[in-house]
Amino acid sequence: MLIKSMLSAFLMYSRIPVPQVEWKDVNRRYSLCFFPLVGAFVGGAELLWFLMYRVLGFNSLLFGTGSAALPIILTGGIHMDGYCDVNDALASCGTREKMLNIMSDPNIGSFAAVRAGLYLLIQLGLFAQIKTWPMMAVCALSFVQSRALSGLGTVLLKSAKESGALQSFRRPADRRAVIVSEPAVLLLTLILAALADPICGGCAFAAEAVCFVYYRKMSYKKFGGVTGDLAGYFLQICELGAVGAAVFADLVRSAVL
Repeated sequence: MLIKSMLSAFLMYSRIPVPQVEWKDVNRRYSLCFFPLVGAFVGGAELLWFLMYRVLGFNSLLFGTGSAALPIILTGGIHMDGYCDVNDALASCGTREKMLNIMSDPNIGSFAAVRAGLYLLIQLGLFAQIKTWPMMAVCALSFVQSRALSGLGTVLLKSAKESGALQSFRRPADRRAVIVSEPAVLLLTLILAALADPICGGCAFAAEAVCFVYYRKMSYKKFGGVTGDLAGYFLQICELGAVGAAVFADLVRSAVL
């Protein structure tokens, strides 16, 4: 059951080739517990890309471009899709029902396209600022932490709809296992980030916590709860916030010292 739950998580949230498993509730009981493992693969790929950057000596612009592209390549853009849908919905300034309907529309609007482009441009610039292994380790760990927070939010936060992609993982999830495993992952990654760079690691985690509070508040106020698209939106702003906070902390430290 554990193996099938892990494979279900990778099949849903990544494009990493894994064996197919039958799509049924029992095979997704512990999938949310393995969600951070998907982030570990993304973070690992980022570290390998940084190694190539250091060994081959190509410029920081190319490194930033690859770093921004890797998460989308490895996940198939599933979380960026949610980010775009939520931006379209918020830009409509409509009623709750209208915004939920907009998020269900598979078409992308102009607001989503502009904000997705802006997001990737900012992410590219932030990654281009990373020059050291400790900084890169903190940013790589953020891909694990964001998914641990997302998995925790899936079982703890109120749902806006009774159906959808989020419910397909929330409903069969072993709630106790998720509540135990995700904080354990957060604690472990926080310790690792602090060992790599305590200032940048702490700032990155603080930014992730702020993003989670905002995610809950905005989702409840605007949509009446969370959805799969909102979870994707959170993941994207959480990862951008973590890298941004780490880079900003490093720049301030360098300026002061």
